[in-house]
Amino acid sequence: MVRALHAEGASVVVADLQETGAALATELGERARFVRTDVAVEADVAAAVDLAVDSFGRLDVMFNNAGVMGTLGPIDRTPMDEADVTLAVNLRGVLCGFKHAARVMKPQGSGVIISTSSPAGVLGGVGPHVYSAAKAAVVGLSKSVAAELRPFGVRVNTVIPGAVVSPMTAAVVADGADDLAGATTALGGSALMDRALTPEDVAAGVLFLASDAAAYVTGVTFPIDAGMTGIAVDRRTPVGNTRTP
Repeated sequence: MVRALHAEGASVVVADLQETGAALATELGERARFVRTDVAVEADVAAAVDLAVDSFGRLDVMFNNAGVMGTLGPIDRTPMDEADVTLAVNLRGVLCGFKHAARVMKPQGSGVIISTSSPAGVLGGVGPHVYSAAKAAVVGLSKSVAAELRPFGVRVNTVIPGAVVSPMTAAVVADGADDLAGATTALGGSALMDRALTPEDVAAGVLFLASDAAAYVTGVTFPIDAGMTGIAVDRRTPVGNTRTP
């Protein structure tokens, strides 16, 4: 996502716990900054927003994308301390992102806030319980904030990627977070279209929502999931699509 936005001419701030973000910012050069950020810590998120404004003069796009799978297992054995951490990253982090983006964008009179949810936020049984709850909350929170910020010229939308090839999914379906090739193979075998979903696919959707081409789009939940959340997952040919002579 950082590469895609930067390639379109954006100046970018990479706010992440992973130090690979620092290397990426160095690689991209003058129009890129890195700040170590734990999204569950409000002061860290505030500092990331302040860095963007101090470095580049304004904040046009905020992408709340940080997430963790978090606590796993049956609901009756959910460790509440792990649940609190899962919610802190996946929901509190997004709330902090909204708060500090809005304090800049409202007086600015423009801006776009995009957050990442998940199919687990709208479908039951496709993700861990606490993760699913947080991702459902992201959808509801986004719609609520969209209603508040619309009069200020600020658009708020949510993306729902399907199972994307990433370190997080690789940790679940392959031989660890670094095994992206294994994740590509594993996810490709169950993909609803002709290949696995890639970060570049998600980036394309986010770029559209961030662009002036989507100037009249706010309050939407935008699936990038080959129809996973909108079409019954049935590999048989739907009756309505059959052709008769």
